[in-house]
Amino acid sequence: MREVVALLAYAEDDAGGLMNPRFIRLRPDVSVEVAIRYIRAQAKAKVETIHYVYVLDHEQKLLGALSFRDLLLAPPDSTVSEMMNVDLITLPEDMDQEEVARQFSHSGLNALPVVDQEGRMKGIVTVDDAVEVVEEEATEDMHKLGGSEALDEPYLQISMLSMIKKRAGWLVILFVGEMLTATAMSYFNAEIERAVVLALFIPLIISSGGNSGSQATSLIIRSLALREVRLRDWWRVLRRELVVGSSLGAILGTIGMIRIMVWPNRQTLYGEHYKLIASTVAISLVGIVLWGSLAGSMLPFLLRRLGFDPATASAPFVATLVDVTGLVIYFTVASLMLGGVLL
Repeated sequence: MREVVALLAYAEDDAGGLMNPRFIRLRPDVSVEVAIRYIRAQAKAKVETIHYVYVLDHEQKLLGALSFRDLLLAPPDSTVSEMMNVDLITLPEDMDQEEVARQFSHSGLNALPVVDQEGRMKGIVTVDDAVEVVEEEATEDMHKLGGSEALDEPYLQISMLSMIKKRAGWLVILFVGEMLTATAMSYFNAEIERAVVLALFIPLIISSGGNSGSQATSLIIRSLALREVRLRDWWRVLRRELVVGSSLGAILGTIGMIRIMVWPNRQTLYGEHYKLIASTVAISLVGIVLWGSLAGSMLPFLLRRLGFDPATASAPFVATLVDVTGLVIYFTVASLMLGGVLL
């Protein structure tokens, strides 16, 4: 009961909340032979793991550790202090569970000790606990990337009401955001009336920008989670996305231009100025795909800097943002390219 009360003092997603307070502890002056007999007795007490034994002083401060294999191979008359490893990886009791999982990934160990600020050992976190954390965090990130709150229960077990609550919030926010698309289009009613052909390419234009933004967002969020990039790397990411976004936009723009130029009955469908329209679509695609890549890659950095989870920059959210701004880019380019001709 005392152990349960002690664990309740820790946050659920901290190392202290993940740890098991039962582990094998030894005094440094104990002989290897006595230590092995002690471990045999402790194994019957449902200790979490006997991969490692931990050496503590009289104040319960961690001095070192031994693997069970090293203990079995050691001379029986040697002391634990002579055989223990003092170069240890420890987990502060308030370490976030994501960082705990990363420590396991880097160390390759089956268990890691949890210590307080004074170095007193409180328990152990096993690799099984770390695997559960990774699965939980990955599931949460996937749900957020899809524009939904993380589910607390398996899909088929969660109630309908809870499901609606989890999904409605983001859908409402995204719906309100998409309403701005209609507002943006209303500012270009005159252009659409004079050149209805421009409206044919709106789905193509805005979806391309949203797709490029979603790609960039997914890549950066994953890279941030794996610590492949850090906040200070935002400028390097920006430079890369300038090149990548421009190149992707040029590829899509070229395909779009070729499609218009070689389409049968192009003059009937697009009018005599189909070449200008093809150029307008191509240039707009370059600008919008570039903008989508930049917005999608920088938004996770901004959220991390403000203290929010970067996964909040979900693909639907980025797509909505790029939809609205993409329309402005498209019709601005059209006004410059077709002014005095169709507009």
